[in-house]
Amino acid sequence: MLCTRCHHVEAAPDGVLCAQCAAPAGFQAPPAGAPKVWLRSPVGLGRATAILLAVAAAVDVFALGADLYQYDVTGDLLGRGAGAGVRDRSDLADTLTGVAAAAQGLMLCVCAVVFVVWLWRVRRNAEVFAPDGHRKARAWVIAGWVVPFASLWYPRRVVVDIWDASSTGEKPEGHGLINLWWTLWLLSNTVGQVLYAAFDQADTYRRIHDSLTQILVADGLDLVSALAAAAVVLRLTRMQDEKARRGPAVPVAV
Repeated sequence: MLCTRCHHVEAAPDGVLCAQCAAPAGFQAPPAGAPKVWLRSPVGLGRATAILLAVAAAVDVFALGADLYQYDVTGDLLGRGAGAGVRDRSDLADTLTGVAAAAQGLMLCVCAVVFVVWLWRVRRNAEVFAPDGHRKARAWVIAGWVVPFASLWYPRRVVVDIWDASSTGEKPEGHGLINLWWTLWLLSNTVGQVLYAAFDQADTYRRIHDSLTQILVADGLDLVSALAAAAVVLRLTRMQDEKARRGPAVPVAV
């Protein structure tokens, strides 16, 4: 008997609808003859990603402290001259800012790799939930971050499609958290880099002292961007876990 809804595909032996029509919205059964796809839990990987982002945020807090100390020391150098005590503090400030910069660079690399691995996992799961719900090919999960110009909006579009496919309600949840994270990420990687460049070019105590206020802004952007990314990871991971536990209305390879 043909499906009573689409009138094109044979209905399931024990029902009146085909597998595609019987699946609830947002968790579609694959068409007949399609290769099997499998869900893989994103929970452990999502938690690891969020923890690393939290560590990155903690490093940014340390960097902010080092910036404030450097700002205070350069102010003393301008006001009281380079006495022995001030020079010792200046050496310590240089050490702290150097350690902070190295730690930030290391955490950026580690978080970038783990975040993309997590994103690949949730994208594959989202293709199980909604095979036709993605505007970009899976390869853009990685390429979207490195292709010039496309990196300004492709990663957000990939995450939005995953978010919509993973929503547990009848309608996709709002994208406010994604928009906040993406705005902070773009600011951190555009405005932040310009502010860091001004500090690198400073060659006098006065210019260093003045540019440190810009470094404080840049490190603050990094901090809130990492926290927003962690929030996106935790929320999307929880959405997929809840949706997977509910399961489809018809048997699929899960």
